[in-house]
Amino acid sequence: MTERAAPMYCPYCGEDTIRPFGDDPDAGHADWVCESCLRAFSVRFQGLTGRG
Repeated sequence: MTERAAPMYCPYCGEDTIRPFGDDPDAGHADWVCESCLRAFSVRFQGLTGRG
């Protein structure tokens, strides 16, 4: 799958000042950085709930 999930806000401080981070964002290592709290994080697909 080549599509990336794009977060709308930082999961730590709630600000929307986030941008892609790292040399290779598709490598899965700290894909996003928040410019407000300076935390780096990644978005990961956990699975399906079975409902639908």
